[in-house]
Amino acid sequence: MNRDFPDPHVIREGDTYYAYATTGSGKNLQSATSKDLVSWTLLDDPLPKLASWSGLTPLFSETPHMATWAPAAAKIDGKFVLYYTTPALDTPRPDGVPSQCIGVAVSDSPDGPFVDSSKAPIVCQADLGGSIDSTYFLDENGKQYLIWKNDGNCCGTDTRFFIQELTPNGLALRGEPTDMGVDNDTTWERFVIEAPTLIRHEGTYYLFFSGNDFASAAYAVGYATSDKVTGPYTDAEENPILKTVRNVVAGPGHQSIVTDRDGDLWMTYHAWDVKHIGYQNGGRRAMWIDELVFEGDRAVVRGPDVGPQPIP
Repeated sequence: MNRDFPDPHVIREGDTYYAYATTGSGKNLQSATSKDLVSWTLLDDPLPKLASWSGLTPLFSETPHMATWAPAAAKIDGKFVLYYTTPALDTPRPDGVPSQCIGVAVSDSPDGPFVDSSKAPIVCQADLGGSIDSTYFLDENGKQYLIWKNDGNCCGTDTRFFIQELTPNGLALRGEPTDMGVDNDTTWERFVIEAPTLIRHEGTYYLFFSGNDFASAAYAVGYATSDKVTGPYTDAEENPILKTVRNVVAGPGHQSIVTDRDGDLWMTYHAWDVKHIGYQNGGRRAMWIDELVFEGDRAVVRGPDVGPQPIP
């Protein structure tokens, strides 16, 4: 998609694809729809009103502003549920700024509007810097999970992934969160890991994630595996598997994975133009898509690539 469409999350409902993304245009979020994952039509803000516990924040700026990002949608029990990151105004993190936490909204339609009538975030680890970048996973046994990262990089602490079972309607958590055993402990990840995405392939759980500075060419995607949904997960030796390609694209990441009508997997992600990396340099994070395949037990992304590809 040839526009700023960061943190893209794509789902398929019937023969139609829906994409949700962060926005800096004054809306809370942005969304689009497509029949082929290639040509997209923009929709209205899928979340026109935030929950009562959220609002403007001074995060990254002296002027209070919206800071809603990283949406992830799923169809649960006949409804469409949208998980998103937003500030919890009455829940400060260690540096005193309102924590970024995870809200949940519901709609009868994938194009919204989604309504968040909750009185508090679904999860908010304020002592760990907050909770952001949530994603949904439905296991083969019917159990549903929410996965997220703690926002530790806000406050000089580690970033890690957590998983917790959801109630049947997807609107609340039950039990306790489990640390998935992955943190920013390798060179390519630098000071942060984020944007988890979980799938299961031939009995193995694959946890994809992004690492490093999103506003740089070093941002990239890797993965970790486990034989248990809750982990612990082990980093793949070949990480990162999606990274900057000279003269093609820079800083690809914040991926999601969608299955097409034929059962093939596609990874959607955002990336910078190689000549304009970072908003300060006039850049934009456009949405890209490439096929995700497996070679033995290794996950392989066939991209980034600007050459001709078959339409999904």
